[in-house]
Amino acid sequence: MPVCLAVPGKIIRIDGEMAEVEIGGIRREASLSLIQREGLKEGEYVLIHTGFAIAKIDEGEARSILETWREILAAERAD
Repeated sequence: MPVCLAVPGKIIRIDGEMAEVEIGGIRREASLSLIQREGLKEGEYVLIHTGFAIAKIDEGEARSILETWREILAAERAD
């Protein structure tokens, strides 16, 4: 079964169909062409997969996902 790996990114700047997003302190460009852009604002979170925003999520969900990733990475380093 295929697995989709998407990570939360905080929107820093929106420029048409593109956005600058911050993921774990790293800023990248992401396309907004796959999601509804109307009403999307800087400071909100989106799930990023292969350079595309695929869904808008709330800050609480973003923080929960990021914390889970931190736990996974910490467990990997401990082994």
